[in-house]
Amino acid sequence: MTVLKCISPIDGGVFAERPVMGLDEVRAGLSRARTAQKKGAAKPLADRVAAVEAGVEALGAMGDEVVTELAHMMGRPVRYGGEFGGVKERAGYMAGIAESALAPIVTEDSDAFERRILREPHGVVFVIAPWNYPYLTAINTVAPALIAGNAVVIKHATQTLLAGERMVRAFTNAGIPEDLFQNVFLDHATSEALIAERAFDFINFTGSVGGGRAIEKAAAGTFTPLGLELGGKDPGYVMDDADLDWAVDTLMDAALFNSGQCCCGIERIYVAETLYDAFVEKAVEWASKLKLGNPLDAETTIGPMANVRFAATVRAQIEDALSKGAKGLVDPALFPADDGGAYLAPQILVDVNHNMEVMREESFGPVVGIMPVKDDEEAIALMNDCKYGLTASLWTNDPDRAARIGARIETGTVFMNRADYLDPSLCWTGCKETGRGGALSVIGFHNLTRPKSYHLRKTK
Repeated sequence: MTVLKCISPIDGGVFAERPVMGLDEVRAGLSRARTAQKKGAAKPLADRVAAVEAGVEALGAMGDEVVTELAHMMGRPVRYGGEFGGVKERAGYMAGIAESALAPIVTEDSDAFERRILREPHGVVFVIAPWNYPYLTAINTVAPALIAGNAVVIKHATQTLLAGERMVRAFTNAGIPEDLFQNVFLDHATSEALIAERAFDFINFTGSVGGGRAIEKAAAGTFTPLGLELGGKDPGYVMDDADLDWAVDTLMDAALFNSGQCCCGIERIYVAETLYDAFVEKAVEWASKLKLGNPLDAETTIGPMANVRFAATVRAQIEDALSKGAKGLVDPALFPADDGGAYLAPQILVDVNHNMEVMREESFGPVVGIMPVKDDEEAIALMNDCKYGLTASLWTNDPDRAARIGARIETGTVFMNRADYLDPSLCWTGCKETGRGGALSVIGFHNLTRPKSYHLRKTK
């Protein structure tokens, strides 16, 4: 029997383990999910909304227990609390717009014809959630999928093995039927086999580009709709009229919070030449004040990376950049907890260029490269010189300038004077190798349902 093991980055020990479910066991669960979905979709929308809101409240009530559990599983310091503020914000927004987002589109209602478009749930939605924000990322699909009348099957990353179990327990305790929302423990082979046999009616995956390719390959020929949020290398651009202190504080937090393990974290920064030296000086000062250590310690502001192999990737990128002429400005001596393993000191690199992996490939760790640029044209070219496109953060006091630049950036979301944030009223989406589809907003509901047209000709 294959056993999934969550290795804690705190000490390298096994924190949790669960046996992998067999194909027949999962198929039986999916059969029950399809039956439950029909019953759930028949309930009034208001009832489905209330049930999801109750589930979110029950999840939030788990409080400190889940915060400590996350620290053990993926290393986020307990001082930052859980993800439930964001979970409630996103689920609450989707609940609030559900009636209008799912309302019929009536094109004619006359004595002769009734013509309308309805939104119909896909059926069984498969959510494959990542480890970096296991509750926040999952709720983007779980809440609107259930509200729209789907059943949901969730599979979490092994690194946060218990998150799906927690989530389902909270929702079922709050009244969601247990067959309607199920947690599964699967290995890659079993997941791919189920996808290939069209066991699911919609699949949402947040994770690596390689994982997205594997899902697309497994789903080939099944015509199963997919939502994929994959890699990112999000840029920040600080223009000559930016509020410097505000830009430094926000961009450095976006680069280093959660040990840099944020889907829309800032991984490269371009600064107008006139502000470059001052920005770099303030950024180094900001990063040097962080405290690397055990995430269970309330004084720790940056914990270990979730896994030793993730830290190894970042170290390799830093070494590659240094060997090609880059300079690291954060003194490693300030971070004695750096053990060469999961505990990795933050680093700011200058004298970097796009021949270095750290400026092209996803780092997903506590490192950021900073380059000076002479004008907007150079900044736009550099921001677009990337195979990913999730968000871009523009810093200026001129909204028109930001809009003009934003229109030319190949990205899913354009921010002005903020970064590393997900607005539930906007579609969360990406382009290029960041993936396809979109979550949250009205478009999120549309992606979790299919249009069904009615053309009714009246005889009297």
